[in-house]
Amino acid sequence: MVREAARLADEVGPDQLTLAALANRLGVALPSLYKHVRGADALAQKLSALATAELADELTTAAVGRAGGDALRAAAHAYRSYARRHPGRYPATQRVPDPTDPEHVAAGERAVGAIVAILRGYGLDGDAATDATRMLRSTLHGFVSLEAAGGFGLPRAVDRSFDHLVTALDAAFRSWPREDS
Repeated sequence: MVREAARLADEVGPDQLTLAALANRLGVALPSLYKHVRGADALAQKLSALATAELADELTTAAVGRAGGDALRAAAHAYRSYARRHPGRYPATQRVPDPTDPEHVAAGERAVGAIVAILRGYGLDGDAATDATRMLRSTLHGFVSLEAAGGFGLPRAVDRSFDHLVTALDAAFRSWPREDS
């Protein structure tokens, strides 16, 4: 049911994903969905868990066997590719994992873990890795969200701008300020 909800969200957009639309898609009566999910928020949470797990898998696969700038580039392109291929479920990856859902928590930890592993290649850990993770996530999310909304109207190739963004992130992580312990 959740996978079908994810496919539907990609087709119609996350704002149009409703229990009624999902019931219609599945060819069942709306009340029968309540045997599987408590309501719209519970469905959104389950979609978030699924999408976060998918994104974590893609980030991990992209970065495996790579280090530093190569790992960063591969993961950044995987992130953008996921957002492009899954425009309805990508926004669900931004939801904070529900602490009562072990699968969602594990998916969130895997996604963050993939980023932390990349940052370790720059010598960043602890608080520096937390700050750098937030910088990377907000930068990539901002770019893919603007791109999805048609927010890049200037006459320059968006792919080129993305490549420059990743190169700038690489430079920032290589020159990250070191704090005295």
